[in-house]
Amino acid sequence: MSSILVQFQRTRFAASSLANSSGDLRNKVLASLAQLIRENTTEILRENQQDVDQMASDHPMRDRLVLTHERLVALADSVLSVMQLPDPSGQVLSEKTLPNGLELSKITVPLGVVGVIFESRPNVTIDVAALCIRSGNAVVLRGGSDAFHTNTILVKLIHLALEKHGFSTDLVYLMPTDRAHVTTLLTAVKYIDVIIPRGSEALIQRVRKESIVPTIETGAGVCHTYVGASADLAMAVAIVVNAKVSRPSVCNSLDTVVLHQSIAAEFLRLLASPLQKYSVTIYADILAYNTLMEVGYPFLEKATESDFGREFLDFACSIKVVEDLPEAIHHISTYSSRHSEAIVSSDETEAKFFLSTVDAAAVYWNASTRFTDGGEFGLGAEIGISTQKLHARGPFALEKLVTEKWIGIGQGQIR
Repeated sequence: MSSILVQFQRTRFAASSLANSSGDLRNKVLASLAQLIRENTTEILRENQQDVDQMASDHPMRDRLVLTHERLVALADSVLSVMQLPDPSGQVLSEKTLPNGLELSKITVPLGVVGVIFESRPNVTIDVAALCIRSGNAVVLRGGSDAFHTNTILVKLIHLALEKHGFSTDLVYLMPTDRAHVTTLLTAVKYIDVIIPRGSEALIQRVRKESIVPTIETGAGVCHTYVGASADLAMAVAIVVNAKVSRPSVCNSLDTVVLHQSIAAEFLRLLASPLQKYSVTIYADILAYNTLMEVGYPFLEKATESDFGREFLDFACSIKVVEDLPEAIHHISTYSSRHSEAIVSSDETEAKFFLSTVDAAAVYWNASTRFTDGGEFGLGAEIGISTQKLHARGPFALEKLVTEKWIGIGQGQIR
């Protein structure tokens, strides 16, 4: 048996100790972890800088990799917020007594051992560990090589928190970054209960094709905002700018603006200056291109087919002008990754039709797609945004890290 499989086995054996522990004891681990993050900020930032120095300054993933003092404070706070959430395991979902007297109950139990494959974002290490510990799950982490030093120090702190309260460090295992080991993880059905990929479309496709362990996809975000004919254009500009530039490297950032033709020219004249301040490259269809040429927008390209359905993860977006709402919905349905979609409109009938028709994990009326986030939704933290429909959809957080178990108590009943 390979050393990786031996470690998976140890994690599997350790999982029951966490699953059978009290919620209060698990919370003590999280409180210690939050304190350790605050106490070791300097060391974490030093290790993170080693990773950052190895990434090109213009790499679109750089912002996801960088940790700052403020981000570490927020990370510690997110651990504390997970503590405040109800324990999702051990909840009684239903109870009944059969005619023969057999007492049945259905309860929630931890998934077991959760495998998470992710790229660039070291905050995922803490978020995932906190959510899994709180819900009674062991976790195998496979982070990218670009965050190796940061992930290593963060897992060291997690282990210190576990040891302080009598738990085995095997409960949280950070895998080597060698790509060959990913296959080992994806085929370890004896030890891993579920795989959750969080990263690029290429990563997600690999997991989908190769994994024989059940998977929950946290998909890439190709997010649209449709500005309707009745939209308040000042509001629409504010929403589009926020969705695009507030943090373009994350999955809930805007990728494509869809415009009703009746307001397209006026809206683009209003939008040009705010986006120009951030040097946003616009890939525009012919109608939008002509308008933006007229106003002298400097970062302008003619859109090709490949610019729609593209997750930019950078200061760039595409623009499509449509005749009406049905064409807008058709365009979104064609190119959406079913992550987050928005409409800006003053027409309630139109907006409600959009909300009920567009197939995505989160849909918004007069709001930015940037709100699709476990913290923003009051879920404490998230493992990712699930774009599939089985088990979890939207922010995949604490409440979904459990499954169900039936318990039968009898007095000698036989069938």
